[in-house]
Amino acid sequence: MKRVEVKKTFFAVLFSFTIHTPLAIVALSPIAIAGCGYKPMTTYTKNVLTDKIYCDVDVYLRDPENAVLVKDALNEAIVSRFGARIAKKENATTHMKVAFKSVSFSPIQYDDNGYAIYYRATVTLSIHYESDKYKGDETVSGFYDFPIEPNAVISDAKRFQAIRFGAQKALDAFISRLAMRGEKL
Repeated sequence: MKRVEVKKTFFAVLFSFTIHTPLAIVALSPIAIAGCGYKPMTTYTKNVLTDKIYCDVDVYLRDPENAVLVKDALNEAIVSRFGARIAKKENATTHMKVAFKSVSFSPIQYDDNGYAIYYRATVTLSIHYESDKYKGDETVSGFYDFPIEPNAVISDAKRFQAIRFGAQKALDAFISRLAMRGEKL
């Protein structure tokens, strides 16, 4: 008889544990993350950059339209990833200058007939940054792979999309480097 009661009690505890487990995980996650020393990347990037950033993008003469794409991606990164604000040049405490070093397209996959069906866009950016706290130059690259139809040329729309995503990945690499520098300070 006691054995049956023990089984009932065990299953009752197990059943109540499974109901409350998701709630407990959600409630205890911030404590566990804070306890392990996790800090968001913006904590480290703020050690290098300040909260008012002005950015200037040089126009790439081969593709002048891409300067707008990179400027937009950089502005988005400043707000969302750095946790900073975009400022006018005279009010900024950090100045960034971004220039295209190179943009290239290379085939990475071919079909049975030898036509390129997958390309890789490689975007290399040169970034100079200067703040009250730190000054530096970085060269970063970003890649973006995309398909095209066999025996076709890369359309302007695909080129711009590939350059935009490649530039965003290059900026992500830059942000990672800044976070590593900020952690060491």
